[in-house]
Amino acid sequence: MGDPRFVGLTSRGAPRAGAGGHPCQGLYWTGDQPRPAVAVIASHYNVDFAEHYIAPYFAERGFGFLGWNTRYRGAEDLFMLDQALADIGAGVRWLREVAGARTVVLLGNSGGGSLMAAYQAASLGDDALPGGDLYISLNAHPGRPEVLTAWLDPSVTDETDPLATDPALDAFDPRNGPPYAPDFIARYRAAQVARNHRISAWARAELARLNAAGVPDRIFPLFRTWADLRFMDPAIDPSERPCPACYAGPPARANRQPVGLGRSNTLKTWLSMWSLEASACRGAEQLAKLQLPALVVQSLADTGVFPSDAQAVFEAVAAADKTLKLVPGAHYFEDAPDRRAAVADLMAGWIRERL
Repeated sequence: MGDPRFVGLTSRGAPRAGAGGHPCQGLYWTGDQPRPAVAVIASHYNVDFAEHYIAPYFAERGFGFLGWNTRYRGAEDLFMLDQALADIGAGVRWLREVAGARTVVLLGNSGGGSLMAAYQAASLGDDALPGGDLYISLNAHPGRPEVLTAWLDPSVTDETDPLATDPALDAFDPRNGPPYAPDFIARYRAAQVARNHRISAWARAELARLNAAGVPDRIFPLFRTWADLRFMDPAIDPSERPCPACYAGPPARANRQPVGLGRSNTLKTWLSMWSLEASACRGAEQLAKLQLPALVVQSLADTGVFPSDAQAVFEAVAAADKTLKLVPGAHYFEDAPDRRAAVADLMAGWIRERL
């Protein structure tokens, strides 16, 4: 199989950097077919997808695959949705006008699920954004604000102090579980939402205060975001996942480290990406605009996306032609190469049925 082709493009409001770098970059995988008629594009809010694990599997099956990075790869703290959508549009346009793809499949993997849904929704009212023909959600979170809120530690009592804790809401205090009682779960979930709303209220007020003084924005940290009860209690949203576990290892340890979703934000980024009140990165409202055929695939040993999440994504998609498939494997199917091949066969077969 041939080597992938590097693709570098400028985008609306993002010219080529002085040092030579393009704001949008990726790799186009085509295998032995230089100009496949069907191409898949995958992008994420900040993760580098150029060498996405599934790319060579699609190329081997006769499809092009553009692992595409927006200007925000590695720069989650600066993310703005409208600019990221413009960057994805540059990639889709390149596939159609340069690479010669007649059918474009939008692949929303992991956090990219809601991003690619937002792109397709935006394309319906913006001639500058060429839409896709098919949509695949692969082990995708329901939306950026939703996943962060589900993972937030609601026992935080001071956003400036990583130690400040309300023991009555501490999921890592053995007096609270696991297993967690229904009343604790209800209080915990409500407190997670309340924490998101508090940060949003502060971000709005702080942005107004700074803007009045001529300061456009500021950076702020976010502590303790590995605290979804499902990380610790396998009875909540049962699946084949190992437990306790999260993407960053043992949850009790991960939750104390300065890593995780939204660890650094500008005020505008919080409101654009993470806020339940303000963000357009919520999955359901974007998926409700999708009329193109959709496939939702969810692996059952995923430690960060759960069966109820996949069901929510499936139910939110407005298309009449939609399919939900639950399959074995971890989040990136890193637990077994044969599972990557199997899910590639599943997606390739679904695409061919709709050509």
